[in-house]
Amino acid sequence: MQLHEIRIEYSYCDIIYVEVIMRKEANYQQEIGHVIENLRKDKGMTQSELAAKIGTSQSAIHRIEKGDQNISLEMVKKVSTELGSQILSINDSSSQSYRINGGKTLSGEITINTSKNAAVGLLCAALLNSGKTVLHHVARIEEVFRIIEVLESIGVRCRWTNRHKDLEIISPRELKLEDLDVEAARRTRSIIMFMGPLLHKFEKFKLPYAGGCSLGTRTVDPHLRALSAFGLEIDAKKNVGFYEATVDQKKLKHPGGKRIVLIERGDTVTENVLMAAALYPGKTTIIGASPNYMVQDVCFFLEKLGVKIKGIGSTTLEVVGCKEINEDIEYWPSEDPIECMSFIAAALVTKSEIKITRAPIEFLEIELEVLRSMNAEILESEEYFSRNERTRLVDLTIRRAELKAPMDKIHPMPFPGLNIDNLPFFGVIAATAEGRTLIHDWVFENRAIYTTYLSSLNAKVELLDAHRVYVEGPTNWRSAELVAPPALRPAVVILIAMLAAPGTSILRNIYSISRGYQDFARRLNHLGADIKPLAGI
Repeated sequence: MQLHEIRIEYSYCDIIYVEVIMRKEANYQQEIGHVIENLRKDKGMTQSELAAKIGTSQSAIHRIEKGDQNISLEMVKKVSTELGSQILSINDSSSQSYRINGGKTLSGEITINTSKNAAVGLLCAALLNSGKTVLHHVARIEEVFRIIEVLESIGVRCRWTNRHKDLEIISPRELKLEDLDVEAARRTRSIIMFMGPLLHKFEKFKLPYAGGCSLGTRTVDPHLRALSAFGLEIDAKKNVGFYEATVDQKKLKHPGGKRIVLIERGDTVTENVLMAAALYPGKTTIIGASPNYMVQDVCFFLEKLGVKIKGIGSTTLEVVGCKEINEDIEYWPSEDPIECMSFIAAALVTKSEIKITRAPIEFLEIELEVLRSMNAEILESEEYFSRNERTRLVDLTIRRAELKAPMDKIHPMPFPGLNIDNLPFFGVIAATAEGRTLIHDWVFENRAIYTTYLSSLNAKVELLDAHRVYVEGPTNWRSAELVAPPALRPAVVILIAMLAAPGTSILRNIYSISRGYQDFARRLNHLGADIKPLAGI
């Protein structure tokens, strides 16, 4: 019997999860039902309430969630709409899977691309500008494509130039929010960063839940609290699947300045407030701001638009905005420290020597010191500047080394600590090192669990709880066939481990990797890896 690839998407704790099931029809009904049940409970809805909204019975919902009832595509669409999340899509498996011939040594040189997290923030910030914005060497990844689709749907002209490396963005005199591409918007959590620019352009507007968000108010509460200083009011529960916003014009235009204390040092919430402050002609002070790399990129971009910002790189920002912004500008996003860490991990785990150029050292210094404490040999060139003339870069040479477990646990911290997105790479690196390493992922509720996927490749992994895991090395890697974890960085970690495992491994559902990396497999192949799209089932 032919197997079908079913991709199930949902959002939890600001992470888009993507599950791929390669099963016979009778089994994947249970998987779909399980996802529907979780989304319904996260919404705080009873089976009866969901049934009433989609015009069926409570008993039918019960059978669907248990996997005991056939469910039509029309019914899936109705449930998806009411729960505010695309539940199911059928994909071509050949474009979603990799065959990896592992055990090869890497060599050569790779250049780091510009940051995907910076790109999505800059695309949202471009809404502030009535003039022409040109972003150079924008990451061509799925997350960026979804934002472009949303921008184009509301009348923004987006045009790729310079052999599809640069992006030209021109906003219309009036945005057509009524034409917003809801499907594209639901597939990216970055849509939440439209709030900062839009509150200056509309007294009322409506946006879909970020990334098909099933948590309603809870996920965006820091955004809503911070933007309320600009008169934004939202009842996320008023209309299932949408944030309905109203803007108190008197509060927005109050000339006395604004002092905003962020209840979490989040990257996107800081960017959202910066965008709101950019078109407020008074002084805005942001306490508890994130100083992370993508936030700094947005700050540098806003400065080119005429916004005055003090304290860039610190947790306190003072912003003096403009009454209006109409500038023709060009901007180069900085390089991606997370992509750089991915290639560092690939070199260390495969015991290879490679050169990495254009590494944003300011956002990698802690990671490199931790690796050196593990006996890694990493050489740095003299510093030079990124094309934005602000971000410090170096070239790195990663030498073959016999790694040892660190003396202390490895855990992330807000910048300038070890980057939260880089922590998963230390799991696969620890599996290469002699000794036992404790990885403590205190930020996300369940991400540490994905480290256990390495066990299928013969790593010794002991899960202590949802946040802590012991990894013992060195590992005698073994090839395997796996469905990639439904989160971006953990999926890349499994791919890296498969590079080190002799023999043929298969990694299914690589869409999550495509969301955050441009041509990642091709670039690894440039260094000597052997990764091919998997044809057939």
